Amino acid sequence: MSEIDAPKDFIPVRIAVLTVSDTRTASDDKSGNVLVARIAAAGHVLSARMIVQDERDVIAGQLREWCADGAIDVVISTGGTGLTGRDVTVEAHRDVYEKEIDAFSTVFTIVSVAKIGTSAVQSRATGGVANGTYLFALPGSPGACKDAWDEILVKQLDYRHKPCNFVEIMPRLDEHQRRK
Repeated sequence: MSEIDAPKDFIPVRIAVLTVSDTRTASDDKSGNVLVARIAAAGHVLSARMIVQDERDVIAGQLREWCADGAIDVVISTGGTGLTGRDVTVEAHRDVYEKEIDAFSTVFTIVSVAKIGTSAVQSRATGGVANGTYLFALPGSPGACKDAWDEILVKQLDYRHKPCNFVEIMPRLDEHQRRK
């Protein structure tokens, strides 16, 4: 089972939070606030935060911009992962991914089923990697953001987490670009 390897030092990760919504503002972005609070509580660094409209090209453009920013290791978006016509965050993420982290969706679904039962089938949470940056698309509800952070991301973004974690392989995420 997973655990913390106490002799290892904690390594703060630089994280950007992107809220995708046609209606949210900085004053009522509850899901973004949940993520920001948890990022700080875990000892990580909030590198950027933004709210964008549910527009595929706008979302993908912001993801690409942050993936090109050497001061950002991880981007977590919230919102736009549902099934309605305006929900295009997953498609925007996949436009940017070099590799998809298929098991992220699976594990998120397992966590969600325990909390909300069969309603979990309506989520399309996803994760991937682009330009050496991790990207995660979470649903727009504060509860879903809490579940994804508390049950998955807080562990995988902690270098001390064993048997393995996302942080330990960060230096190798873009090795294919360095081989040229």
